[in-house]
Amino acid sequence: IGLSGRSLVVDAEPLRPSSFSPFGDVVENPQPQLHPSSAASTLAKPYNIPFNPIAANQGTAIKYQHVTPLVDLYAQARSRRPSIAVTNMFICASRKLLTSRKDDRVYPVTVLERHPFTTQTFIPLSGTTYRYLVIVAPTLPPSSKDKHLPVPTIPTTNPHARNHKLPGRGLPDSTRLKAFIATTDQAVTYGAGTWHAPMAVLGEEGTKVDFVVVQFANGVGVEDCQEVFLEGEGEVLVRV
Repeated sequence: IGLSGRSLVVDAEPLRPSSFSPFGDVVENPQPQLHPSSAASTLAKPYNIPFNPIAANQGTAIKYQHVTPLVDLYAQARSRRPSIAVTNMFICASRKLLTSRKDDRVYPVTVLERHPFTTQTFIPLSGTTYRYLVIVAPTLPPSSKDKHLPVPTIPTTNPHARNHKLPGRGLPDSTRLKAFIATTDQAVTYGAGTWHAPMAVLGEEGTKVDFVVVQFANGVGVEDCQEVFLEGEGEVLVRV
């Protein structure tokens, strides 16, 4: 999609479930101060703790239930090819940041993608706290430019999915792009059809973060992943 000479600088903000909710889910420990040894007595009281936690494993664990939905909408795909649940691993090297005219450190956004028929969850594997960018964009109304793109029309009936509304067929609205800084204490789920940038790890050269990625797929390229490139005069930068 053409930028038409527009330049946009977006400030990245800390990743929080409330601000990210239009695009998907943030998976994190909702009560990090709560230890399993005291969970049984605490959970017996009428506290408003999310995800209906219960004591588990003979009192040595806390189980938070349905922390993020796994949504499969491939039954609506044009190909009718069935999907399977897939678990992949991405080894993501840190991205090189640029220096703006104001000496800010910025990340250039040049491509956005979406998985129209499935959620996609990135789960970092790291004992060290690193940071990574979560970049998303809302969807424009449908147009002739995207009429060839297959998308589902019926939202999930999964009762645990908090984002039932589908974003629709349109291209990404780069003028309303949002950026968040996540830590490796957080996993993130992109809702089905959510436009997002490929994974961008922050850190010194040589830094990497391993992610386990969980989603559905059927092997049909345009149904599994759709990409758009931001081209022409102008640029979209994320200030970190």
